[in-house]
Amino acid sequence: MSIDWKTYDPTPFHDELIAQRGRPRPAAKVLTDYLAGLDDEEIRARKKAAELAIIEMGISFTVYSEGENIDRAWPFDIVPRIIPLSEWRGIERGLTQRLKALNLFIEDLYNAQRIVRDKVLPEYVLAQSKNFREQCRGFSPPLGVWAHICGSDLVRDGDGTIYVLEDNLRVPSGVSYMIENRHVTKRVFPELFENTSILPVDEYPAQLFDMLAALSPRPQDYPTVVVLTPGIFNSAYFEHSYLAQRMGAQLVEGADLVVGEDDCVYMRTIDGLEQVDVIYRRIDDEFIDPEAFRPDSMLGVPGLMRAWRAGKVAIANAPGAGVADDKVVYAFVPDMIRYYLDEEPIIPNVPTWLCADKKSREHVLANLEHLVVKPANESGGYGMLVGPHSTKKQRTEFARLIRKDPRNYIAQPTLALSVAPALCDEGLEPRHIDLRPFILQGVRTDVTPGGLTRVAMKRGSLVVNSSQGGGSKDTWIVDEEG
Repeated sequence: MSIDWKTYDPTPFHDELIAQRGRPRPAAKVLTDYLAGLDDEEIRARKKAAELAIIEMGISFTVYSEGENIDRAWPFDIVPRIIPLSEWRGIERGLTQRLKALNLFIEDLYNAQRIVRDKVLPEYVLAQSKNFREQCRGFSPPLGVWAHICGSDLVRDGDGTIYVLEDNLRVPSGVSYMIENRHVTKRVFPELFENTSILPVDEYPAQLFDMLAALSPRPQDYPTVVVLTPGIFNSAYFEHSYLAQRMGAQLVEGADLVVGEDDCVYMRTIDGLEQVDVIYRRIDDEFIDPEAFRPDSMLGVPGLMRAWRAGKVAIANAPGAGVADDKVVYAFVPDMIRYYLDEEPIIPNVPTWLCADKKSREHVLANLEHLVVKPANESGGYGMLVGPHSTKKQRTEFARLIRKDPRNYIAQPTLALSVAPALCDEGLEPRHIDLRPFILQGVRTDVTPGGLTRVAMKRGSLVVNSSQGGGSKDTWIVDEEG
C-alpha cells in the first residue's frame, strides 16, 4: 500500500493534489512527499488509528433507510484535500457576496418585493414557492439577516473552475464533521501540522455563539442561547449535541420550551423557568410551531412564531429563510447579486435549465440521459435523476414528473467533478469530491477556512452525500507563503 505518485493517475479529471502523474500541485508538495515517505506498515497504522479515533470520539451519523441500525461510524479518508490560500481568498469573497445578496433577497420578498415588481424574479417562482411563509410577511429580523448560517455546496469542473452547486439555507449540517475531521487528522499526522501552514477551523463554535448572542433581544454579555433539536432520531443529532456542547449552550427539544403570556420563551429547568434569548433551531419551519404551521407537530413550541414576531426571542436561521433554499431560486442568484449589490458574481452558478420554461423543458426532456435533474426543494441527494447512470424506466418516470409539475424541476449538465486521492483497500484511487463551506452572517460575515469535503466512496460514483454512502476528508487551506 506504499504510495508512489508516479503510478497514481487521476486523468481525465482535475485532481486537487496532483497536477499530472508524479507531479503534485505546489501547495500539496509537503503532504505528497510526506505520504510517499511512509512504508506499508506506517500507512496501514495511520488508517487504523483514524478508524479507532472516530469510534473513540463517538463521531457518528444516521442513515434512515437502515431501519434499526441507526448510528454509523463517520466514513473518513485520511488523505486531506488542499486548497491554496491564494485561491481560497477569492472563494471567500464570492461566498460572502452571495450570502449578502441572498439575505437582501429574503428581506425584500417578505416586505416590498421589489425584485418581483421589477421582473428580475418571475412572479411564478414566488407564487409557487413551497417555502414562502405568509406568517413572515411584513417582518424584519434583527440586523435584517434571515439566513445566519449558510452551507453553499461548491464543485470544481474539469477545467478547474469552481461553481456553486446549491445553497443550503434552512438547517445546513456538516460543520461538526468538518471540525472533527481536523481533530482526527491531527491525531494521524501530527508532524504535518508542524511543517505546514494550515488555517485553523476550531474557531467556528465561538464564532457561531458570538453571532447568535448578537441577535439577543436583551443586550447582555451572556444571553441564554439554546439549540433546538428534533431529538435523538434525527440524522444530524450528533451535530446538534456537538455544537451545543462546544458553545456552552443548552440542547433542548420542543417540550423543554414554553411561550408565556408575556410572549417570552422560557426553558424548563430544575430551578424553574429560565428566559431564552436566542434559539438556534435545527427543525424545519413547518414543525417549529404548531400554532403557526402544522398543528400535528410534536417537535415544536406552540406560540414560538408569536414570540419571534414580538421581538422577544431571536431564531436562527429565521423562519421563512428557506424560501431562498429552492433550486429554482438558486438559478436567479447571479441576477440577485447584480440587482441588489450592483456587482458581478464572483463564483458562477452551474448552468441550469428551468423546466417551468417551455423551451428549456423541451431541451431537458430531449436530453434526459445527459443531464442531472433535481427537484426544487429536496436535499441530501434524494429525488434526483443522474441521466448518464439512469435506466430508460427512470427517465420515463422523470419525464412524467416534469410534465406534471414543471416548476418543481431544474436540470444541469453532468460536470466532470474534480477528484482527490483516497486511500482504499488497494491503495490510492481518485474519487470525486465536493465542498461545503460554512458562512455565518450577523454583525459581520465569517467564512470558516475550508469546509466539509465530501467524497464519493465508490469508484466512478458522483454521489458524495453521507446519507447515501459518501464519506469525507479534512480540508486544508494552505498558506503557500506561511
